[in-house]
Amino acid sequence: QVRLVESGGGLVQSGGSLRLSCTVSGRIFSIGVMGWYRQPPGKEREFVATINLSTGGTETYADSVKGRFNLDRDSDKNILFLQMNSLEAEDTAVYYCYGDKIVRVGRTVTYNLWGQGVQVTVSS
Repeated sequence: QVRLVESGGGLVQSGGSLRLSCTVSGRIFSIGVMGWYRQPPGKEREFVATINLSTGGTETYADSVKGRFNLDRDSDKNILFLQMNSLEAEDTAVYYCYGDKIVRVGRTVTYNLWGQGVQVTVSS
């Protein structure tokens, strides 16, 4: 069974940095898309950033995080990182890792997979 496991959340002061990690468990053959979404308190889940691995690694970022957040990847270990710099109070949210079209060795495919979420709190 494929799972996405996030880590790295916590409390940080405004202007600080955090690095989130998302590990894809299992023996993975390929991944189509991975990324991050977030859900601020009392709001809907929103897009943060994705990387399309099926098209060579095209990255897309929400306007609200461009220039501050950056995706990085350890492809050997199937880990996706979200480096968050210059954090603002508005970045406070539960951050969810997302994966789509995850192909395991043995060729079973998992679509639209979510992690359990990790809390990020930015104090002003």
